[in-house]
Amino acid sequence: MRTYTNFLILLVGITTLPSMAGEPSSPGTHVQRPHVPGKIRLITRVRRTIDAQNNAFKTITQTTDWEVSKTAIIICDMWDNHYCKSAAQRVSNMVPRMNAVLTAARNHGIMIIHAPSGTMDQYVKTAFRKRMQQAPLASPPVPLENWCYLDPKVEAAMPIDASKSPCDDPIVGPAVRVFSRQHPGIDITGFDGVSDRGDEIFNFCEAEGITNIAIMGVHTNMCVLGRPFGIRQLVRLGKNVVLVRDLTDAMYDPREPPYVSHTRGTELVVEHIEKYWCPSITSDDLTRVLLGSSESPTASQVLKNPTQ
Repeated sequence: MRTYTNFLILLVGITTLPSMAGEPSSPGTHVQRPHVPGKIRLITRVRRTIDAQNNAFKTITQTTDWEVSKTAIIICDMWDNHYCKSAAQRVSNMVPRMNAVLTAARNHGIMIIHAPSGTMDQYVKTAFRKRMQQAPLASPPVPLENWCYLDPKVEAAMPIDASKSPCDDPIVGPAVRVFSRQHPGIDITGFDGVSDRGDEIFNFCEAEGITNIAIMGVHTNMCVLGRPFGIRQLVRLGKNVVLVRDLTDAMYDPREPPYVSHTRGTELVVEHIEKYWCPSITSDDLTRVLLGSSESPTASQVLKNPTQ
């Protein structure tokens, strides 16, 4: 019985460790990802004002191409647990698709930055964490805020009310910290980085020539907008930013205004972002490159002249 119990303890310990593999931790400079050719084509969605007096907007879809070498994905606060059990369940349901998208994007050469805020102690000795810390200081064009609050000069009030009870559990428990790291179903591997600091992420992006950022994770009406690496700050820094609208979720209780379903509440926040901050895309756009765009110049020439 003792042997079986010890085996169970060992098994639990193994299955609950963070999913981190690849480059081992070591002192000194940590290897950065190679900059490879390739372009992704985004189908972006924005909302433009057509009647400001009546708050009327028109949905516009466009295409834009991003070079993978200049592109990063930031995963915002996909923690391993949450005091709101409904929110935690939706995160867990999102994880398999998110991990598959990140794997495809990583394999095409896109930089992956994990930002599980408040859990950096879990990653302090890893190369993923040190990679983000080693970038030289860069001068931001605007101040870097610890939190970017709603800006009435730029945007209207949030379309959902999360001021009283953002949790949609039938009986809401105390809003206390129950998370310790990123959800273990999201792999941290290869040339990935880990940081929850706006200055580190800005420094790293400047050093690596990253001008395009797709952001996914939770929660859309809170951390995705307000974190020092969130949408408001990134837009102010002049980055090309998109929200991955099928890999995000809001904190909203349908018992609060505007009294719509949780799904519709999340959609309303996405629409708010499309109106005032940045376009949105779906995650499929991050999983494939344009045909022929990932060929090296030499390979492209051979393909054009197969007889040579």
